[in-house]
Amino acid sequence: MKLALKLLATVLVALAFGVGSALLAVRSGGLGKAVSSGPWETDLTIGSADADPYIRAQVAVAGLLALNRNETIYFTAARDGDGNRLRSDCSYKVEGYDPPARWWSITLYGEDHYLVSNPLQRYSYGGETVARNEDGSFTIMVGPEETDGNWIPTGQGHSDATFTLTLRLYNPDENAARKPSGIVLPQIAKEACAS
Repeated sequence: MKLALKLLATVLVALAFGVGSALLAVRSGGLGKAVSSGPWETDLTIGSADADPYIRAQVAVAGLLALNRNETIYFTAARDGDGNRLRSDCSYKVEGYDPPARWWSITLYGEDHYLVSNPLQRYSYGGETVARNEDGSFTIMVGPEETDGNWIPTGQGHSDATFTLTLRLYNPDENAARKPSGIVLPQIAKEACAS
C-alpha cells in the first residue's frame, strides 16, 4: 500500500511539474526563431511547417490564427523604442511609412490578448484607414487620452497594466517574407505617462 501511495504521489508531482512547465513555456513565448526590427518582433516559425507544438500552442493562446508566412507576417511590439514595456497609462507615438506589403494593420491588444474595450470601438488602423501626413507617412497616437487624428485608446489602464501592438503585413513583398529583420517598421516613442 505504501509503495502504491508513493508511486501515485510521484506521478502527481511529475504531472504537475510537466503541465506547469508546458504552460509557462507557452505563455512566456520565445521558443522559436525570433527576429526583430526595432521594437517589433516576429517568429519565423509562425505559420510555417517548422512550428513545433509549443509554437502552435502559443499561436492558439494568442489567437493569431496564423496564415502561411508567405501570405502574412505578424510582428508584435511589447516595448517602445527605448526598450520599456508599453504601459496603458502612457501615451505613445507610432510613426512610419507603409511597410512592404499589399495591406497592413496595427492593432492594440491587452495583457489578456483581447482587444481593449473603449467607447469608440477603435482598435486598429490599416493602410486604407490611417490618415497620412503630407509626406505620405503616418502618425498614430496610442494612449488613454483622446487626441486629434489617428488615435488608438489603451483604455483606463493603471500604471502596471501593459499592452502589445500587433503589426500584420498581408501579402508581404518577396524580400520582406525572406528577411523580416530587414524591414523598416514604424517607430514607437513614449510621449508621456499619467503617473
